[in-house]
Amino acid sequence: MSQFEQLGQLFMVGLPGTEIDNSTVELVNELGVNNFIIFRRNVENPDQLKKLCGQLKDVCAKAGLSSPLVSIDQEGGTVARLPEPFSQFADARVLAQSADPEAALADYAACCVRELVDVGINMNLAPVLDVCPAGRDLFMEKRSFGEDPEQVARLGCHVALELQKGKVAACGKHFPGLGAATLDPHLQLPVVSQSLAEIEGKDLVPFQQAIAAGIASIMTSHTIYESIDASTPATLSRPILTDLLRNTMGYDGLVITDDLEMGAIENERTVAEAAVHAFMAGADMLLICHDHKKVRDAYRRMKDALQSGEADASQFVGSVQRVEDVRSRFA
Repeated sequence: MSQFEQLGQLFMVGLPGTEIDNSTVELVNELGVNNFIIFRRNVENPDQLKKLCGQLKDVCAKAGLSSPLVSIDQEGGTVARLPEPFSQFADARVLAQSADPEAALADYAACCVRELVDVGINMNLAPVLDVCPAGRDLFMEKRSFGEDPEQVARLGCHVALELQKGKVAACGKHFPGLGAATLDPHLQLPVVSQSLAEIEGKDLVPFQQAIAAGIASIMTSHTIYESIDASTPATLSRPILTDLLRNTMGYDGLVITDDLEMGAIENERTVAEAAVHAFMAGADMLLICHDHKKVRDAYRRMKDALQSGEADASQFVGSVQRVEDVRSRFA
């Protein structure tokens, strides 16, 4: 493949409905996109979802592309995309506070593996590695394993390894830690004012341990961390994604943005500009969950940036390789 024929591999996109549609097929055939994310809007029942995932695989094969990464946010509790008869779980916080959290989370991970693999999903955008205190009205409280960084690290690594043992790629989120945020980045841009020492001693601990454990991917946070980069959300910040995550923490795996259509990002800039800035900051995979026009706009803007030298071609080669590494292991 030429360089630009591989560009579509850096995008992960959503689908509008429960069946394969012309717009998605065009993204595959025209742009070479072969990474997808499943939402509740895409699911009626297990048989239908299995058919949809099979169609995605077939469309990619007919286009001469590798088997797709098909992802989902199946954390359980507050964030779960699969309705009954798929298994339903309590929030991560509840499972972490159970009498035997390791057993409860092993059961959750085993059910995820069984049900996701059966329908053709090979990536779960979990576990949440955010360290979040209770009782302070913080956005991530229910989705976090707790306020003790060592507990979050232990339980998060436990889930990630159980998922990956079953051939489902795990994704630790939201780097460098969304636990102190009060605002919902789906709507607004949060600001975390903790000192660098606090972030290093607490928020980074689960991510560092997950890196050591071999987690397949890490998702970025659409949040400003004043002590690291006071002007730019982490998803678009080179000091956070390259200097901190890559260079200081030694992570050379796949970095995925959170959805670039979220208010925290799109209120300030276009999705296309955000895609280029995220890539230049150090992200590999660009997540655009809804509007296919915005996928096309971002693709064109990325192509222009690479052709003009605004974006680094050698970095592009590295990003494609990281995507392929995860694909070869799990898809």
